[in-house]
Amino acid sequence: MRQALPLLLVAVACAAPSQPASQPASPSRSTGALGARVRALHAERPVIDGHNDLPGAMRERTRAGFESCDLSQPRPEFHTDIPRLFAGGVGAQFWSVFVSASTEASGDALERTLEQVDLVHRMVQRWPEHFELASTAADIERIRARGKLACMLGIEGGYSIEGSLAALRMFHRLGVRYMTLTHSLSTAWADSSTDAPRHGGLAPFGEDVVREMNRLGMLVDISHVSDDCVRDVLSLSTAPVIASHSSARALADHPRNLSDELLREIAAHDGVVMVNFGSSFIHPDTAAKTHDNLKVQRELAAKFPDKADYDKAWADYRASRPLERGTVEQVADHVEHIAAVAGVEHVGIGSDFDGVSLLPERLDSVDDYPNLTQVLIDRGWSDADLRKLLGDNVLRVLRAAERIAATTPPSRP
Repeated sequence: MRQALPLLLVAVACAAPSQPASQPASPSRSTGALGARVRALHAERPVIDGHNDLPGAMRERTRAGFESCDLSQPRPEFHTDIPRLFAGGVGAQFWSVFVSASTEASGDALERTLEQVDLVHRMVQRWPEHFELASTAADIERIRARGKLACMLGIEGGYSIEGSLAALRMFHRLGVRYMTLTHSLSTAWADSSTDAPRHGGLAPFGEDVVREMNRLGMLVDISHVSDDCVRDVLSLSTAPVIASHSSARALADHPRNLSDELLREIAAHDGVVMVNFGSSFIHPDTAAKTHDNLKVQRELAAKFPDKADYDKAWADYRASRPLERGTVEQVADHVEHIAAVAGVEHVGIGSDFDGVSLLPERLDSVDDYPNLTQVLIDRGWSDADLRKLLGDNVLRVLRAAERIAATTPPSRP
């Protein structure tokens, strides 16, 4: 995931008039060598990606509104635009709304997260012929059938609710259907995988958050949290959980990835682990280096309080330790490892597009999902299992969360 984002406000865009659903015509640059099975499968638009950071990328890289950042046209500065989403066979997307973990201390996490939620709502308004907000698994299927892309939101970092269950409930009403409990730092109520533990997992308020998310039908996302925190969530949650963008620690030893033990425990609770495409979580050497980088960044920040001095020191350090991209085949290795350990019913896709700076070869942007599908077909995957990976497993978990919420008593005032 990206580091801290500057507070850039995207200007209010004029909503486009409603039009009939239509698919943008833009052939994928990567589909020329694909087989007929891949092309037919992705023409159905089966992909439900659990984690795309386009809202944050837009907020970071452009001060303009949608009028001068037209997502209906190719946007090479991003991993994502509308033509490539359709070319990649994406039928539904969880848009991540991320603000830096430092906002817990600065006290503006809620405000900045609301700005990104607002950006997603305005994006849907701006292109109603392509996007529609979804609240349920049934909505996703209905919207895909109409030829549109179903949009849900996921909050990345529990500090965004600023310790308020009321804020959590309001986010749910705005279309947020999962929340990652932490990000890079441990919070006041949950421990991060990349920071010193503060609670040994979940604090009591964190337990209240999990219970309320179950009651709402909001998926608990355990990407980024410590191993002990994962265990606490699994012991408490009555609904299946997700890891919206995590890969296999056995293949790339980064604490953000999940151990085989945790993969089995998540599967035992009927959850889904959605594979992150970022090179830092796929390539073993790059994973080791980027884990070390977290410590170095904190040391440099303490040594160089001036931002310009820090930026130069960090750039010099990174230049001395080049990173390997990895390949689409290595991503397939993670998919297959998780499927072998947890079962094919418990693996999905959470690319982290527009939230990572380095991606494997042949997985450069959202039109490249078919390249991964082709590798798996070449390894003997059936269409039925591919559909589970690409989206059906996530739909199952959403439906389970909805059923549990429907039978859970209301929270007390």
